[in-house]
Amino acid sequence: MPLGKKKNAANPATPEEVAQLGQKHEISAAKDKNSSVYKHFHSQESAKAIADAKKRKKLYAIILSSLLGILLVLYLVSMLLTQWGDLTISIGDLYDGKTIMLCESADFEDGVGVKLNGGLVENVTNITKDWLPQGLNDEKDGQHSGENYLAYTFYLKNTGDKDLEYNTTMTVTGASKSADEAVRIMIYKNGDERVFAKGTFGDRSQAEPDATAFVDDATVFADQATDLKAGGVDKFTVVIWVEGNDPECVDAIRGGFIRSQIVFDVVPEVKG
Repeated sequence: MPLGKKKNAANPATPEEVAQLGQKHEISAAKDKNSSVYKHFHSQESAKAIADAKKRKKLYAIILSSLLGILLVLYLVSMLLTQWGDLTISIGDLYDGKTIMLCESADFEDGVGVKLNGGLVENVTNITKDWLPQGLNDEKDGQHSGENYLAYTFYLKNTGDKDLEYNTTMTVTGASKSADEAVRIMIYKNGDERVFAKGTFGDRSQAEPDATAFVDDATVFADQATDLKAGGVDKFTVVIWVEGNDPECVDAIRGGFIRSQIVFDVVPEVKG
């Protein structure tokens, strides 16, 4: 009986044989998917994918919360800056039952309190004192700011039944881009005018030619022991501008700001 020929590498498989081989692999793969080993590893892969998805969601939540927190802080800062404005006036310490109050009107019938807001002036450019309107002290009560300057008139009253003394302190509470180097602060008290400026850049104790030097870098002035009779009223007008003739009025301060406050404190009686 004749023997069949043995296949070798030189004799490729027929299409029928390739198809049969593919069917065998498919059957084998189907059996493997039903095996416990396949199910175990498939479950592990699914659990890992779920865990990764949860981590991503948690990370996204943290990032979103952080962004919302930053936006909230910026919003609150913006609101505070708008609320406090460029100038605030407030009552500080009171002693011995003596009281002083603030108001934007001389008759003290409207808006009496312990704090006033002098308002906000935006987009100012430098001017000089000669450009300011005449009679700012008598123009009107409350805020009467104009282009490129802040002006605010208010009143301080001894609302008690005893004479008293009070201290007045004005400070610069915030500044950017060294805007306070070129600022001028004019104070009218009962019609008397004074102008203050930061000392020269080279020597803080040296006043600018047109002003009295600040007490220090932050303190504009500090008046001690002003007498005020019971029921008496003192009138104040504050005017603030950037002085174009100041040597420190340079392009570098453009876009800067300055905030200031005035605080009144009753002087305690000296006990004998």
